[in-house]
Amino acid sequence: MDTIFALASAAGAAGVAVIRISGPAAFSAAELLAGDLPEMRRAGVRLLRDRDGGMLDEGIVLRFPAGASFTGEDIVEFQVHGSVAVVSAVLSELSDIPGLRTAEAGEFTRRALENGRLDLAQVEGLADLIDAETEAQRRQAVRVLSGHLGDRAEGWRVRLIRAAALIEATIDFADEDVPEDVFPEVGSLLDEVRAELAQEMAGVGAAERVRTGFEVAILGAPNVGKSTLLNALAGRDAAITSDVAGTTRDVIEVRMDLGGLPVTVLDTAGLRETEDKVEGIGIARARDRAASADLRVVLSENGEVPDGVVLLEGDIVVASKVDLNGGAGVSGLTGEGVSELVERVRSELARRTAAIGTATRERHRQAMARATTHLEAAAGLMGVDHASDLLAEEVRAAVRALDSLVGRVDVEMLLDEIFSSFCIGK
Repeated sequence: MDTIFALASAAGAAGVAVIRISGPAAFSAAELLAGDLPEMRRAGVRLLRDRDGGMLDEGIVLRFPAGASFTGEDIVEFQVHGSVAVVSAVLSELSDIPGLRTAEAGEFTRRALENGRLDLAQVEGLADLIDAETEAQRRQAVRVLSGHLGDRAEGWRVRLIRAAALIEATIDFADEDVPEDVFPEVGSLLDEVRAELAQEMAGVGAAERVRTGFEVAILGAPNVGKSTLLNALAGRDAAITSDVAGTTRDVIEVRMDLGGLPVTVLDTAGLRETEDKVEGIGIARARDRAASADLRVVLSENGEVPDGVVLLEGDIVVASKVDLNGGAGVSGLTGEGVSELVERVRSELARRTAAIGTATRERHRQAMARATTHLEAAAGLMGVDHASDLLAEEVRAAVRALDSLVGRVDVEMLLDEIFSSFCIGK
């Protein structure tokens, strides 16, 4: 396998830059620049020199042996001063060493997968961790990166293999007396796995929203204070505010961290009948986006549901402009009630994330759904005469579906898509 290298930290000027080399020639290549290397998994300060003996930089060198590194291969990392010139000079020197080449996007992580250091779900967790913007996203990504989904999949796999073995024993010894009836245990194993898969699949939708972000739409009649509330939530003038009805013509989006959850708040056009063609388009867009939003905050000056708005589960109805009208509610202008509204939104979204398990992607749900389909087919064959062969095959098919969760089978076509989201140095 080629020896690869790349900048593993962010591009651009920084206090420190990390340059990683991985592969069979990593140690010998690093010695050409740094001389003798530190002991395994120990750091040492070295002068890095070019082929003519000129000094490139002084930095920290770390060495990791195959089997105990991120990629599973020999790895050397240089921690150098993070100027563009230093990084460029070191990378240029490495590129001139025979047998070395620049890493492709995600290639270090791909090698970790191929060498058994990570499973496919952990690779996805690492990608999510790199992209995490909020605390909820970080926690969820760390849980997946830690291998929890792989552990669960392995538990399901062990039980289903046990069930398949019991079934196949009845086939192998069909002409002999089997010591005991194995089908009660088989049925129990299949039922346990099906129930756990159903529970896990139930939380995937909410987990996907934690990854990509929830949408919260602000609805209401024109001039009810929607844009003013959006600006108060954003802490800046994200939307134009005016006492002229119909000022907002399009959906305005502001992304924010709401109690650790990623949320995009949508300011929509005021809902009313209008002869203005452009405003009518904005109102139609408002209704469409609101219908697909995860949660709607419905504003009205009297705190009642406006005409034409059908409430969905979890929707929050709140009185607006309480600085003028008094009573309980919210005022985007003065900030009164905004903190309480934010807490109501956060609590509702947190309630929806309570069912999140270890599966976080639609790909995970589809794999578990395929396994469930096979297990349901197997359940239908239980007790059917001369159906043991078909029963065993359905159980084996369920195992193969679960194996795709962690990358044991049927994932080659996914790899290019997954690793294309990684940077060059990861």
